[in-house]
Amino acid sequence: MPKDLFATAAQCLRCTDVDRKLALAAALADDWQSGRLGRDPSGISGGLEEAGRPVRPELVAPSRLVQRRLHTPEGHAALIHAVAHIEFNAINLACDAVYRFRDLPDAYYTDWTRVAAEEAYHFSLLRERLGQLGYSYGDFPAHNGLWELALNTAHDALLRMALVPRVMEARGLDVTPGMMQRLATIGDQASVAILEIILRDEVGHVEAGSRWFHHLCAQRGLDPEQTYFSLLEQHLPGGVRCPLHKVARREAGFSESELGRLEALCKKS
Repeated sequence: MPKDLFATAAQCLRCTDVDRKLALAAALADDWQSGRLGRDPSGISGGLEEAGRPVRPELVAPSRLVQRRLHTPEGHAALIHAVAHIEFNAINLACDAVYRFRDLPDAYYTDWTRVAAEEAYHFSLLRERLGQLGYSYGDFPAHNGLWELALNTAHDALLRMALVPRVMEARGLDVTPGMMQRLATIGDQASVAILEIILRDEVGHVEAGSRWFHHLCAQRGLDPEQTYFSLLEQHLPGGVRCPLHKVARREAGFSESELGRLEALCKKS
């Protein structure tokens, strides 16, 4: 009998050892796609309030994170560390998207196990780059906002798809080109190359979120665009930040109408 997909995702999600988590994320995707995992939706999906993470980095409020100058060695490493922390959290978010929501088609689990493996790969690239700069993951404080968003959307897959891939990860599409430019100005082409890989893959992650958001809206008889902007109004009262990476967002499933409305929200924020 195949092992259970949901229990296996929970094992990766709970794991606190970084190397072990990376291996589990890769195996989760491989085992699901090769048919070595089955689905037992009868198990209990609640109770995971804390995702597995190492003791370091120290988690602090975003307001306590120190802004460092990129042209210093410490500031350079801190930027790479910040992106690595996002990717580490993204492993947990992808595993949680598998573990938490159990009544979706097999293709949903194919998407999100793949995302977990790709996020693990991104993290491994950034951790290696940090090592080349003389630092390690955990050397700088970080915040826990992404996992808090996972908990706030744990009760509803539609809300999760709207706010994690189509807001938080889509924001990553917008800001990554600017980070690449900043790193290029200090001659860090190695990090630029890593961010190129991440940007390419993240378009696919946001596209998966868009596709499943539309699937869930169709199931519930909801208009996707109206639902999306209603959720933005409820959950992101601070508005939307610009500029938008329109090319990437189009590839990731945003319509021209959505892009226009997002830009209008930018002007208000």
